[in-house]
Amino acid sequence: MIRTIIIEDEKPAVRRLEKLLGLFSDLQVVASLNSVEEAVDWFQNNEHPQLIFSDIVLGDGLSFDIFDKVSTKAFIIYTTAFDQYTLKAFKLNSIDYLLKPIEEEDLAKAIEKFKSFLPEQGAVNSQEIRQIVKKEQATLSRILVKIGYNLKVVSINEVSCFYSENKIVYLQTKERNFPTDFTLDELENVLEPSKFFRVNRQFIISSDYIKNIHTSPNYKVDLEFQPEEEITVSRERVKDFKDWLAG
Repeated sequence: MIRTIIIEDEKPAVRRLEKLLGLFSDLQVVASLNSVEEAVDWFQNNEHPQLIFSDIVLGDGLSFDIFDKVSTKAFIIYTTAFDQYTLKAFKLNSIDYLLKPIEEEDLAKAIEKFKSFLPEQGAVNSQEIRQIVKKEQATLSRILVKIGYNLKVVSINEVSCFYSENKIVYLQTKERNFPTDFTLDELENVLEPSKFFRVNRQFIISSDYIKNIHTSPNYKVDLEFQPEEEITVSRERVKDFKDWLAG
């Protein structure tokens, strides 16, 4: 039997996942934990499982905080309503990332992927797994941003650009700009490359919102919605920029 635990703070989500996992006769759920604090305590006092299903946003923090405090060799399948944490998830022992509501077919594929990594003999080559999984990273479709004490989900289709200012990366929409938890380097890895392009060290722009392109004396882009600062294409990126525009 494959020893499995669930880390999830929403009871309906726990019940649904337990029901779905019950369809797999070789999986045994040995614990359901609902907070960072409870999970840390459990890992410190129990035999670790082989597989973890974990939500990311918990009531007392992010589940990443658990694995900052305890080390585990278990594989993790993250389950969450928000996909902005994809990059960080894949830096850990994650082998898949399921967006809620979880579908039975997607769950089955994730479990099969986990089983494919189980060694017939000897140890798992974790570096090889990371390379395989890295190639399968999903592109970002939604971003969770904070507005005071509230949270807002912004569709990536609403974003005209991302830009860096005073060491903070903002996204720009028709409505306003919002601070994010990303760096521009991280965003380059999770944005759809056919739609977003990094024109310089400060800006990543969306092709959907390009209003005008000036070519003299330098390449300059006007977006439908953008901060006050001009957006210029760095000289070394002009050729790639033109190729990107051509599709």
